[in-house]
Amino acid sequence: MTTRPSSALLGPVGLVLVGILSVQIGAAIAKGLFGEISPTAMVWLRLATSALVLAALARPRLSGRSRQDWVVVLGFGASLATMNWAIYQSFARIPLGIAVTIEFIGPLTLAVLGSRRARDVVWVGLAAVGVALLGFQRSDLDLVGVAYALLAGVAWAAYILLSSSTGRRWAGFDGLAVASIVGATAMTLPALISAGAGLWDARVLLIGALVGLLSSVIPYSCELVALRSLRPAVFGILMSLEPAAAALAAIVVLEEHLSTLQWLAIACVVAASIGATRSGASPGEPPGATDEDRSAAHGTIAT
Repeated sequence: MTTRPSSALLGPVGLVLVGILSVQIGAAIAKGLFGEISPTAMVWLRLATSALVLAALARPRLSGRSRQDWVVVLGFGASLATMNWAIYQSFARIPLGIAVTIEFIGPLTLAVLGSRRARDVVWVGLAAVGVALLGFQRSDLDLVGVAYALLAGVAWAAYILLSSSTGRRWAGFDGLAVASIVGATAMTLPALISAGAGLWDARVLLIGALVGLLSSVIPYSCELVALRSLRPAVFGILMSLEPAAAALAAIVVLEEHLSTLQWLAIACVVAASIGATRSGASPGEPPGATDEDRSAAHGTIAT
């Protein structure tokens, strides 16, 4: 009796959902370690792990690259590092689900701007309602944490735009592997300064590697396989579940509960993202995009 591969057992939708859960569980585990290591150091451990794995898998070709190739991939790496650093700083200050909800405004804005349909104004309004609902409980939210989440959203939008150009210039995983190395390198000195000797604790290193696998390697692999048979529009709709998945992961791993009003705010942003995705093409996806382009364009590896 032959055993079917996991991709056949789960199906493309199942693989995407596994990837979403993996990302957010990794984020929750990372936040749980912030009492022992700084968010900056945790970001470095995550990026370093994913860089090592991706570099080993891709073995990117570096010779013969044009100056523009390097400019694009360096920008891609900078956006990757900024997005991860900012959202982890936000995690340290506000609930996980709320941070991801605010961050999601970045790709949602790109989706709306990329559409010429007048009805997309409705989705902008719905997302604005969600953010306004979070504002009603502003006393419960650290404004610095909110600002970091907004910065992460801006960096996520930049990541989406740069991913398409990187995918066209660097084959397969090459661009993502190089960008991950760039991001990890950029975060090395800040991580060493903020973490001190605690960074080299064996337990911290192991958990950091686990976070890198959960938040980067596993979800990206799942998405890459899923996108071979899943329409990008469906993929985008599934990705819209990220804020809700983050909130659920925070409840299970961190016992971080949200109020009814905060859940309603998350629901508004999720609904707005689904609506915007259904209205037009995925943001930043060029004609003839590869699986790697589409997966990177939704930015899950960096969330």
